[in-house]
Amino acid sequence: MAEAAPRIGFFERYLTIWVALCIVIGTGLGHFFPAVFARLGAMEVAKVNLPVAALVWTMIIPMLLKVDFSAMKEVGRHWRGIGVTLFINWAVKPFSMALLGWIFLRHVFADALPAGQIDSYMAGLILLAAAPCTAMVFVWSNLCRGDANFTLSQVALNDAIMIVAFAPLVALLLGLSAITVPWDTLVISVGLYIVVPVAIAIVMRRWLLGRGGAKRLEKVLHALGPYSLVALLLTLILLFGFQGRQIIEQPLVIAILAVPILIQVYFNSGLAYLLNRRLGVAHNVAGPSALIGASNFFELAVATAVGLFGVHSGAALATVVGVLIEVPVMLSVVAIVNRSQAWYCLGTGRALQAR
Repeated sequence: MAEAAPRIGFFERYLTIWVALCIVIGTGLGHFFPAVFARLGAMEVAKVNLPVAALVWTMIIPMLLKVDFSAMKEVGRHWRGIGVTLFINWAVKPFSMALLGWIFLRHVFADALPAGQIDSYMAGLILLAAAPCTAMVFVWSNLCRGDANFTLSQVALNDAIMIVAFAPLVALLLGLSAITVPWDTLVISVGLYIVVPVAIAIVMRRWLLGRGGAKRLEKVLHALGPYSLVALLLTLILLFGFQGRQIIEQPLVIAILAVPILIQVYFNSGLAYLLNRRLGVAHNVAGPSALIGASNFFELAVATAVGLFGVHSGAALATVVGVLIEVPVMLSVVAIVNRSQAWYCLGTGRALQAR
């Protein structure tokens, strides 16, 4: 018999509203109090912002606590979902973004954009799409009740590939003979957003299970849940506070840059979701597979754009628009995945959740 889906609380149910409020608040605060956010933005190591990293820990550690790391050896049975996600992330998403950028920036909206910045905008979009998301996908997977072991394994595999493939892929799409990638940023980001949180979660989980069993673990998870979502909202306030002036001063450019990003997210998430359904993948794997396939590692994209083209470049602005679009659009994809669960399972002939 199908397992009943857990009820979504009040805070989670209206998360889109809270996200919208935080975007407005962060943008406003960044515009009126730029000095405060300049000081917060300067707290970084290798262009990785430490306050944001701390908030990311608060977001994902409670989610990682749910992962039974001893069950990771069973992830091989999800090879179809992993294969679909890898195909979307590395063979579809960067190239579809380059194509969409070419269509909309060089043709459809070319007359409305500053001619000298179009190449830079294109570079920002490509940087955004070339790196799969690392941290935020734990939030999306949690909201669609995805398989936590699958999500962790998929992100770890993407990180390993990204270290090798990011620079050549971006160089190919930008038509450059070489590209300087901030490797210290990449390595530190992977360490901060994956290695350290996973290590903390493993130690905490073992400690809790050893001093109270599953009931103690569930009690702690229930208590930490609200902190995870609050950290997400505070992260948004910080990110938009950092870019408040740019967002307010260039609304038309931001709206134009949002078009290919929106299409890219829905196209890639939809393609991943349908491929998983066609292959008979369980819904709690197909959901995070679609979300990982569509989302972007915007922290790395912003850092690379600033390092390559400068903080005031069109490339940097394009990656910031990616941050603007990422959260509300991914929340809509989460909603689509959750609401289409019955339809999805009719097509696969499987139970609502993996057994």
